Amino acid sequence: MCAAANEAAKSKDCPAVKYRKKRWLEVFEACDENNKGYLNREDYKVAIVMLFGYKPSKVEVDSVMASVKQNPFGLSLEEFLNLMTTKKVVHFYHSEIRRLFMSFDRQCRGFLSFEDFKKAFSIVAPKLPERIIVEAFREVDQDSDGRISFNEFESAMKYGQENLSHLT
Repeated sequence: MCAAANEAAKSKDCPAVKYRKKRWLEVFEACDENNKGYLNREDYKVAIVMLFGYKPSKVEVDSVMASVKQNPFGLSLEEFLNLMTTKKVVHFYHSEIRRLFMSFDRQCRGFLSFEDFKKAFSIVAPKLPERIIVEAFREVDQDSDGRISFNEFESAMKYGQENLSHLT
């Protein structure tokens, strides 16, 4: 990658960004039946399957179609490219959270014990007092079962990101 996810999404000189945009253009053209210049609901679903490997939910498609500004029948190429840029950044962020969780879950159990959590903190913040680690564990362990699931971890990461974003 050229830089952090949000910077890479903005960079026009990055080869990875150029490749992605070229790929998105190819998918748009392949899904734009009859060369009408936009993607309707069905076209959009096929494009998402081609690019991300999943069929979008009705809610996702409704949301995207409701956001269409230029053409009430579907997504223009410009809107599609903008949407894919945003979607790629979100997908990258989610993947990074999963990779971080998995690096802390050293025994591959699908959850973090307090010992896993403490070990992670000893690596990233070795001088942090244990009482702070205990408080953080309790805060992230939303259901108080003594384990941090991926969903709890992801929620904590997003909450932390949202609360730090006002500092930048």
